[in-house]
Amino acid sequence: MAHAANVLNSLVPITQFNRGQAARIFDRLHSESQLVVLKNNQPAAIILSPSEYQRLSEIEEDYLLLREAMERLSTNTAPATTMDDVMRELGITEEALRL
Repeated sequence: MAHAANVLNSLVPITQFNRGQAARIFDRLHSESQLVVLKNNQPAAIILSPSEYQRLSEIEEDYLLLREAMERLSTNTAPATTMDDVMRELGITEEALRL
């Protein structure tokens, strides 16, 4: 139920922009990650905070990299080298990766 309340609180009628309240609306993005702009009582646009946009962009990039890796793994017939073997060959330790 809390999610539904958050959605309702994030609704912004487009008439608020027409009434010169854009600055106040954008200020809300300091505490809210997204706002839904309504036009004729229908969602017309989503306004994202910069941090939410960055978060979603990183998720998309991670997904695309994962998809590419999965495709490469499915079409590669060469024997695979484990990460442990690569780390040992390059002299990298788990501790060094954590730093």
